[in-house]
Amino acid sequence: MAQEHVLHTKIVLALAFVFFVGCSQEEKQVSLDGKKLMQEKCASCHNLEMPPVISQDELAPPMMAVSFHVHSFVKASDESQRTPKAIAFVVDYVLDPSLEKSFCDKESLERYGLMPSQKGSVTAQETKAIATYMFQHFTQENLAKEQKLQNEYNAFSEGKKLALKHKCLGCHRVDKKVVGPSFVEIAKRYQDNELAISKSIKNGSKEKWEGSRAIMPAFKEIKDKDLEILSKWILETKKSINDNLR
Repeated sequence: MAQEHVLHTKIVLALAFVFFVGCSQEEKQVSLDGKKLMQEKCASCHNLEMPPVISQDELAPPMMAVSFHVHSFVKASDESQRTPKAIAFVVDYVLDPSLEKSFCDKESLERYGLMPSQKGSVTAQETKAIATYMFQHFTQENLAKEQKLQNEYNAFSEGKKLALKHKCLGCHRVDKKVVGPSFVEIAKRYQDNELAISKSIKNGSKEKWEGSRAIMPAFKEIKDKDLEILSKWILETKKSINDNLR
């Protein structure tokens, strides 16, 4: 009886081990980061921007174009199955590409050539995670949002664009004090002294504003021309505080 009990215990423990290992592997697959994997595995050839900037020397079609193309051309009698079928197609094609499977037109194939197999560079589980993220991210809805944001950004003045580029809004707002004084406060203090603002940006400053212990870091990497544009824009904020970036 004792031996039977021991044997029974071993079987239970073995089954439990298999169960938990299986769960662990399943959780690992679920937790794969498709976005990160795409950046690591695909960005060397595919442009990941949305909308993409087309270049003459690109090695492969932009990922947005791949997503739209595959999603449109994959065959699915039930529309709810289109994305799952598209994901399955990508997994199969990435690991075992062929001209017969390809949805590319003749011109694209002549330009980019047939995609080489990625066996050994990416696993089926990783490819599935990448494809899942691809069809979730590169959608017409997200493209419309990105284009709207791009259009809004294009309408900004050059000074405002530079303020965004150099992350000035991490500490300042146009007409509201946060970590540092607002741009309107800065403009009022320095009036038309563009040079003084430029020096503070380029060299940094501290203890210039009462009640503030924040230290303005030096931004020596900013080009002189950009520094001039940014300083002028800060001075102009006192005239148009409604033109803000909040």
